[in-house]
Amino acid sequence: MHQDASAMTAERFAEQTSAILASVGRVIDGKADAVRSALVCLLAEGHLLIEDVPGVGKTMLARALAASVDATVRRIQFTPDLLPGDVTGVSVYNPVDREFEFKQGAVFAHIVIADEINRSSPKTQSALLEAMEEQQVTVDGRTHPLPNPFLVVATQNPLEMEGTYALPEAQRDRFMMRISMGYPDAAAEALMLRQRDTVNPLAAIRPVLGAEEVRALIEAARAVHVAPSIEEYAVALAQATRSDPSLHLGASPRATLQLVRAAKVWAALDAREFVIPDDLTALLVPVFAHRLLPARGVHRAGAQPVEAALAQIIDRVRVPVATRI
Repeated sequence: MHQDASAMTAERFAEQTSAILASVGRVIDGKADAVRSALVCLLAEGHLLIEDVPGVGKTMLARALAASVDATVRRIQFTPDLLPGDVTGVSVYNPVDREFEFKQGAVFAHIVIADEINRSSPKTQSALLEAMEEQQVTVDGRTHPLPNPFLVVATQNPLEMEGTYALPEAQRDRFMMRISMGYPDAAAEALMLRQRDTVNPLAAIRPVLGAEEVRALIEAARAVHVAPSIEEYAVALAQATRSDPSLHLGASPRATLQLVRAAKVWAALDAREFVIPDDLTALLVPVFAHRLLPARGVHRAGAQPVEAALAQIIDRVRVPVATRI
């Protein structure tokens, strides 16, 4: 991250992002990893998929992040009868002007919460694809740009729950990271009972940065240095998933690109101007796991087959020695 017109130094980046993490952390008790993952997706221009049971704070995380960076936020409750036009918007005939007007859908916000995305039909799920990939929507042949920055935080319930549709591979591949919130520990849950009995904690959040400052952070993260040896390491990790006999579907080239983008932000959060191998390995499971499919009949006792395969790949692939060249 070099000095430029915005004068964004590594230390200033870490200082501003620490303020965001602290602000969100006051609402999301004991879930520092989840909060950091959400911020990484925002600054790496990716999208976040949170898979967990209802009631563990998935929506609260997205709302707290939006409130901390003074961003607009819209929530879409995905249901079986939700239509694609409800998400993207529709053209409505104006009898006065005798022409069609575009009415924006719920996707027009800086942060879009796609709640229980796997409860809607695949047709409606696919309405988000163009928005997530190209930051725009096309309705009746006209393209409408979305706000910048733009982040989709989608939540989904485990597939064993009633009335859910599995996300297709193409949709899962659009998400930079998938995380699980998990249940809070006993102390955090007891604290939540005391704090939220009378007050909504979101009401106490004040923005620490504006949208323009977030855009400056995104630009600064793009400038983080990635040495050729680190790029080769990322490619080697991805290729190892494609040849692993325990995996039926390996990581796509998009997954490799998003791994490096996320690693840049991960490094910048630690006030570093360069990516190291540990950044890639720390992010490998949240960035890769949801895109991979285990081979049939692959079972490992006490572990998820995809996560176990990724752990073996990290051990197997040679780590580059010279990382700052």
